Amino acid sequence: MATSLMCKTLGAACLGLSMACASPVAFAIKDVIETPARATQLAPENLLNDVARAGDRIVAVGERGHIIYSDDEGQSWTQADVPVSVTLTGLDFGSESEGWATGHSGVVLHSGDAGATWQLQLTGIRAAELAIESQEEAIAKMETRVEEAPEEEKADLEWALDDLYFALENMQSDLDIGPVNPFLDVWFADDQRGFVLGAYGMLFHTADGGETWQDWSPKLDNSQNFHLNAMTRIGGGALVIVGEAGQIHVSVDGGESWERRESPYPGSLFGVTGTGGVNEILAFGLRGTLMFSTDLGSSWKMVNTGSTATLNDGVTEDSRIVLVGNGGAVLTSGDSGDTFREYLRNDRQGVMSVVPVSGTNLLLVGEGGAELTAAQGKNLQ
Repeated sequence: MATSLMCKTLGAACLGLSMACASPVAFAIKDVIETPARATQLAPENLLNDVARAGDRIVAVGERGHIIYSDDEGQSWTQADVPVSVTLTGLDFGSESEGWATGHSGVVLHSGDAGATWQLQLTGIRAAELAIESQEEAIAKMETRVEEAPEEEKADLEWALDDLYFALENMQSDLDIGPVNPFLDVWFADDQRGFVLGAYGMLFHTADGGETWQDWSPKLDNSQNFHLNAMTRIGGGALVIVGEAGQIHVSVDGGESWERRESPYPGSLFGVTGTGGVNEILAFGLRGTLMFSTDLGSSWKMVNTGSTATLNDGVTEDSRIVLVGNGGAVLTSGDSGDTFREYLRNDRQGVMSVVPVSGTNLLLVGEGGAELTAAQGKNLQ
């Protein structure tokens, strides 16, 4: 199970293995994209990577293309009809009925019935083609700049042009291998406008509910193509993306433009949430790292929670904030993130995501599937 968990949090070994094995398993990758998820009563007990609400319904996604939904606050589950059997990593609903899920092999799925049935909307092949088209446009613009530039500026621009050519060659090689790069998260503003993001700096935007997608990665200051792990909207309306190497990107215009923020932590950040306060951000990741900003990421304060567990996801409800992570870690705050209290679940299984349910209870999903718990993460029974 640890290996599956690493695939969500993007351990370097997992990505390296997937790339090294890509050619021999090209047909296998195609098979899992074209093979529907198998129905099983064990889906609620297997690895689940993300959970979200669709109105009164709760929906969760996980390995082997499993998507399950509950209409009774997690007491019972029904398995959805899903056209792929890849590991699914991210989930979001732009409205009570319209939802999107992301996964390995560059898969994007769409549901129009609150998660009961799903259709394949995008694969890694098409995503790679879109990225190549975007790169070719960037090369054409740079070639024009080189031709029109004064002699003293040409050398630097030619170096930049060489870098663009090199990146294009890498993209074309990846396309020859197949759809191996995973999407890791998805966020939608409504039933039309949204983003999917993932490995090697992938960021795609749609303005028509996923009918068409545009490569948005050139809008980020991410020349090294670090992985993008999570995205959210915070109080005040700003969008925030976090990722590998301490990356933090902020947009105040709905994602049309982005600014990179300096991070006090150089390691991977796997999750981000707001506190409920305007312009306030909590970003978190490896080794229990938790950072707090009150000014859209212009400055940061490190929060000492006492935890060393890698933190994967979080949710804010009123003044309560819940963060979850590896080793069964559940961190809760009742004061809008000023202080946190850690509880380590007895099974020590990694927790990947969380939603509040009836009363003060929580629904946790992760290595052990779906589990209803009390407010601190303790088992109800």
